[in-house]
Amino acid sequence: MKFPDYFADAESSFDEAKYIIFGVPYDKTSSFRLGASNAPKEIRQASWNFETFNLRTGFDISNIKFHDYGNLDVKDKSPEEMVKDVNSFASKILSKNKFPIAIGGEHSITPGIVRAFTEDIAVVSLDAHIDFRQEYEGSSFNHACISRRIAEYVGIKNIAVVGIRSAEKQEFVDAKKLGLFFIDYFEIKKNGIKKALDKTKNYLKDKKIYLTLDIDVLDPAYAPGTSTPEPFGLKPFDIIECIDSFSKNLIGFDVVEVCPDYDQGQSALLAAKFIRYVIEQVES
Repeated sequence: MKFPDYFADAESSFDEAKYIIFGVPYDKTSSFRLGASNAPKEIRQASWNFETFNLRTGFDISNIKFHDYGNLDVKDKSPEEMVKDVNSFASKILSKNKFPIAIGGEHSITPGIVRAFTEDIAVVSLDAHIDFRQEYEGSSFNHACISRRIAEYVGIKNIAVVGIRSAEKQEFVDAKKLGLFFIDYFEIKKNGIKKALDKTKNYLKDKKIYLTLDIDVLDPAYAPGTSTPEPFGLKPFDIIECIDSFSKNLIGFDVVEVCPDYDQGQSALLAAKFIRYVIEQVES
C-alpha cells in the first residue's frame, strides 16, 4: 500500500513548525551494504503505520507542529560536498530556532549537522562502531570517521559513544589515547542500560545534547536492515530509555544507516517510531 511521501502527521508549514524533518539519501561511503540512500523514503512510509496517540506518554503527536521538508539533493555528491550541503540546510533550520531531525542515509551526514550549531553542545552517538578513524577509503568524511570529525568540532570531552562492540585496533588506541568517552555493549550487558545512561549524563553534565542514532547499535535480531550489522547489540526499548534520559536537553536528532533492502521493514519501522518518540518527549 502506498502512502503519502512525507512523514506522517507532519502537517505544518516550515515557518510554523518547531521541528523540521529532512532526508539525506546518501550512501556513497558505505563499505559493506549499499542502500541507506533508500531509507528516507521507507522510513516515511513506515511512519504511517502508527496511531497519533502514545499510550506510554499520553501525548498525541497530531497536536505538535512539525514539518517534513523532503530530501536534500546530495545523492551523487562527494562526501565533502554532501557535508557542506547538509551543514548549510541545518544552519538554516537553526537560524530559525527550530529543532532539526535528519533521516539518513549513512552516518557521514552527522558532522554536517553538528557543525551547524554555534552554541556549545555535546553529542551522544548510539553506535555499534566507534567510528574514530582519521580517514577511511580516501576520505576523512567517511562513515567510519564521524566520531573523530565530531570530536574535532565540539571537543573530545563533549562527545560520548554508547553501545560499541566493534573497532579497528588503531582507531581504538587513538580513541583511548585522546580521551574519547565510550561505553561498550559488554559493560551495558553487565551493568544495565540505566547505569550506562547515568554514567553518560554525569560525564556530560547538564549540556545541551545532539543525539545521533546509528540503527546498527541495535542487535541485528531487531534491526537486520542496516549497512554494517554487528551482533550482540541493544534492544529497541534501550533506545527509548536513552531518549527519555536526554529528552530535556535534546536540541537535535538523526537516525542513520537503515538499509531497507535487507529486511522486511522492521528497521524502518523502528526508525520511524524513534523519530516520533523524540518529538513527543522533547515536547512533553
